Amino acid sequence: MIVVIVLLTLGFTPPVAAQPWQICGDTVMNYTTSSRRHANLELLSTKLTDKATTSPDHFATDFAGVAPDTVYSLALCRGDVNSTACRACIAAACVGAQQLCPHRADATVFYPTCRLRFSGKNFLHPDNYSQIVDGVVNTMSTTDTTNTAPGLPGWDAGNAESVAAITEIVRELLQETARQAAYNSGARMFATGRMDAGGGRSFPALYSMAQCVPALTHRDCSSCLQVISFMATDDNFAGRQGGRLLALWCNLRYDTVHFYSGDPMVTIVSSVKEVVPPAPLVVPSRKHKRGMIKVVVPLLASIIGLIISFVLIRRRCIKGKGSQDKTKMNMKEDGTIVWGLEGRSSEFMIYDFSQVLEATDNFSEENKLGQGGFGPVYKGRFHDGLEVAVKRLASHSGQGFTQFKNEVQLIAKLQHTNLVRLLGCCSQEEEKILIYECLPNKSLDLFIFDDKRRVLLNWTTRLAIIEGIAQGLLYLHKHSRLRVIHRDLKASNILLDHDMNPKISDFGMARIFSTNNAEANTERIVGTYGYMAPEYASEGLFSIKSDVFSFGVLTLEIVSGKRSSGFRQYGDFINLLGHAWQLWKDKRWLQIVDASLVVECHTLEIMRCINVALLCVQENAADRPTMSDVVVMLSSESMTLPEPKHPAYFHIRVTAEVTSIVSGMSIVNDTTISTLRGR
Repeated sequence: MIVVIVLLTLGFTPPVAAQPWQICGDTVMNYTTSSRRHANLELLSTKLTDKATTSPDHFATDFAGVAPDTVYSLALCRGDVNSTACRACIAAACVGAQQLCPHRADATVFYPTCRLRFSGKNFLHPDNYSQIVDGVVNTMSTTDTTNTAPGLPGWDAGNAESVAAITEIVRELLQETARQAAYNSGARMFATGRMDAGGGRSFPALYSMAQCVPALTHRDCSSCLQVISFMATDDNFAGRQGGRLLALWCNLRYDTVHFYSGDPMVTIVSSVKEVVPPAPLVVPSRKHKRGMIKVVVPLLASIIGLIISFVLIRRRCIKGKGSQDKTKMNMKEDGTIVWGLEGRSSEFMIYDFSQVLEATDNFSEENKLGQGGFGPVYKGRFHDGLEVAVKRLASHSGQGFTQFKNEVQLIAKLQHTNLVRLLGCCSQEEEKILIYECLPNKSLDLFIFDDKRRVLLNWTTRLAIIEGIAQGLLYLHKHSRLRVIHRDLKASNILLDHDMNPKISDFGMARIFSTNNAEANTERIVGTYGYMAPEYASEGLFSIKSDVFSFGVLTLEIVSGKRSSGFRQYGDFINLLGHAWQLWKDKRWLQIVDASLVVECHTLEIMRCINVALLCVQENAADRPTMSDVVVMLSSESMTLPEPKHPAYFHIRVTAEVTSIVSGMSIVNDTTISTLRGR
């Protein structure tokens, strides 16, 4: 069975299950066959088919007519089909779109080897381009509605290990294919792949394909593919033999059959251990049963006796100890001791799930503070009056339990005024919950990126926030018992207390770092686009300088009140870094400062912060300062600062061809990426 997931945009209705998959727009702009709009559509169909067929990458956009009857269109064939097949597919799509969505002014159709959209609105306009990820609605349909059983061998919904292993195989294949399409396929932005997942008969080879609209930048393509690949989860694909993720600007597919032409462009060796179906149950004979009973019964009696003795001895050992020791004992019996919490603060508590339910009023919407990358956060109040923030880990989170364990292990051992304080946790069956101190002003991004609330942050407050974040990072990198790299420092992970003091939060991505090593390498890249250091995003290399880079980005955002790289255009650049550096070179750095700030009284301080930020985001990690250097530079008015070199990503400029589509995807900038593979 093959699962098809179509990303619905612009309020479209769900597609039908069978091929092709159509998305019909609303009925507001309908037309008749005798209308001028229909004539424009007919003319455009011929032009579009010819343009896409003759184009080297089989891609075309065009429009016909004048307002209000203008029709805009986009067509793209799959990267492995020839011109003849492309022409036939787009011609069929032009007819099929009108048949499947009769008299609709907005229609999209997905065929196996091409896609087509026409609309009475200019959907290539920046305001509409953002909708490839903003406000998408998902629907799932199957090509075989009579068969609902999973198709991949070894998939067992009741076996968490089997589910995790197979899901990771599919995710690994899709993400590596997506990376190849985005960065290693040139202007085509198309890649195919193969993975021999099991290495034997127990698991079939998997084939994959990823493609973006060639008008996208490589980075936009990567972001689009990463966003839709997150939908390849247990709930959506559930071990089925094939799946498609269809969006107008990018799409992914995998299957157990070789569905594309030619050899795979990339062959992937899975890092996941082989998945082997459970061995059949062997029913012993009656004679064999009697023999087993003679052996097993005495053995069980001995084991039970040992267990009883152990429990009695253990009770005597702990008798008379206080409630704090009982809490620690319960943690050991619950298996939490393996997390290394025996050295935790005495204030750390283990809460029962019923206590959390009562404190949050059963996780009511009224108590919901926000939505994190791995689950919602609620406000809670316990019987003793303690107000807390409750982070409830989403059960469908692929890396959920690992990050829950990571966060508890790390934060319980970290103590600093600029780090959020973890008060306790709750682990009961599927529920994994973290209990934090409650910070009433929520997160920094709610202030600096909001036109009304940013005026509440004067320069003195912003400078204090920058310095506080620097002190928190310095503690993590140098002064804590553990040398920690956060790996996901961003505005939404900076919380603010009553006095607007910053506290670094969300340590689910953090890594303990050896004091003997300058850097480390990982295949699983985590973090957020816009804040990632280039060596980490492209090669998986991370160090304390990775956090320094993120700090520099965050500082520029605090000074400017603008998001770093929300796919908006800043001058000649699509990110804040290149724009800021260009203004700095031209001695026009005041133009980057938030207009709501009173600059005159603080010119030198603001200039120093911009200088420090640009030093932190330099392309070469060796050129960036340490957080020790940063703290000194921020606090010293007399210190002469070095001139920054060009920042990372400064060469990514807006070209004339894509100016109309590179902005508006700000949601991606704040999406934590947790499963991207490095080279």
